[in-house]
Amino acid sequence: MRRALFVVNPTGVRHLGELRRRCEEAARGHGWEALLMVTQAGDSSLTLHAQVRGYLEEGGERLVFAVGGDGTVRACAHDLAGTGVPLAVLPRGTANLFAHALGLPADAARALEVGFGDASRQVDLPFADGMPFVAMAGMGLDAAVVGSTPPWLKSGLGWVGYALVGAPHVFMPPRPVRLCLDGGPVLERHAHAVVVGNVGVLPGGFHLLPGALVDDGLVDVGVLSPGGLAGWARLGRRMVSGRPPRPGRHHPDLEHLRARVVELSTPEVSPRQLDGDMVEPGATMSVVVEAGALVVKAPPRAAE
Repeated sequence: MRRALFVVNPTGVRHLGELRRRCEEAARGHGWEALLMVTQAGDSSLTLHAQVRGYLEEGGERLVFAVGGDGTVRACAHDLAGTGVPLAVLPRGTANLFAHALGLPADAARALEVGFGDASRQVDLPFADGMPFVAMAGMGLDAAVVGSTPPWLKSGLGWVGYALVGAPHVFMPPRPVRLCLDGGPVLERHAHAVVVGNVGVLPGGFHLLPGALVDDGLVDVGVLSPGGLAGWARLGRRMVSGRPPRPGRHHPDLEHLRARVVELSTPEVSPRQLDGDMVEPGATMSVVVEAGALVVKAPPRAAE
């Protein structure tokens, strides 16, 4: 039996009944049976993983749709990694950075067609301290801003909400950070934040890590250290223009690096985030890439 599981985060869905109808019709039209699993705010991650694994263990041809943002995609990817079961994405979150990097349509009808279509790609799945992420992990100022932005501001204003919350932090001094890439020498830096990306574009279309690819076996590392308001303005102009410094080239406001394994440490405990969701603060973060671990329904490489 061909059963497609739709894991739905209701936060970004205005009319759940209409969504259910469209998913069921699209599934029937392609010879599948649709099964919707709507997550709830009180559900633990263990509950979600148990339900997805139970679906996978039923046997038969399987396909999982993540209906939500990067956090929902991450939760599904956790259980699908290494199984060969394809992941499709129906973008309904605040940022949808992973879907954007894959060139997936935001329109529900078109996204369903891609999900039930034949085209697929194998992409990388990075893990930070054993926890997967599909778009970006951050340590420092970016995570602090994510944690301070209220949900209503995220859903109402998107990236503008993050900018409003982050504006008061532009005058804060950078803090010491140590980086080790692929077991090489330790790099000593002073930075406001370190962002490790499987994708390179931030919400709003800002190019933080140009050239980042989801299927190159690497993660891109951005060390942000703008000096005061002028430094943030320079960095902003570069991000808008899409011409930040290329990997390996140092710029006083942003250093761009690439690696398969990234070790980060700070003298003090720092806020940390994965795909826009806060995780427990810590003084370290270890990122490892599992190359080609995830099969996704997507057109050939385009948007990256």
